[in-house]
Amino acid sequence: MKTKERENNNFFERVYEIARLIPEGKVTSYGAIAKALGAARSARMVGWAMNACHNLDDIPAHRVVNRKGLLTGKHHFDGTNLMQQLLENEGVKVIDNQIIDFEKHFWEPKMNL
Repeated sequence: MKTKERENNNFFERVYEIARLIPEGKVTSYGAIAKALGAARSARMVGWAMNACHNLDDIPAHRVVNRKGLLTGKHHFDGTNLMQQLLENEGVKVIDNQIIDFEKHFWEPKMNL
C-alpha cells in the first residue's frame, strides 16, 4: 500500500472513531470532526471519509452535516430522503434540507485522536 493511501485510510478510521461517538438526536459538522482530529483545514477530507463509509453499518454518517446544518451529503444515501428520514427518526427536524434549531442538535467532538 502506498504511503498516501495508508495515511488516508488512517485518517478515515480516525474520522469514523469520532462519528461513532455522535449521540442519537445530535449532529456534528465535517469541520468540527476535522478540528477534533487536529486537522482543522481538512473538512473536505472528512466528507470523503463519510462518503466512503456507506458499507459500514456502525458509522452514523447521517449525523454529519455542513457547518450551517445543511444535508450536503444526502445524495450519497440510498432512497430519496433517507438522510432526512434517519435524522427525523431521531427527533431532528429538517426543512428544505436544513436542520431546524441546528445549535440545539449540534454536538462538538472533544477529542484529538
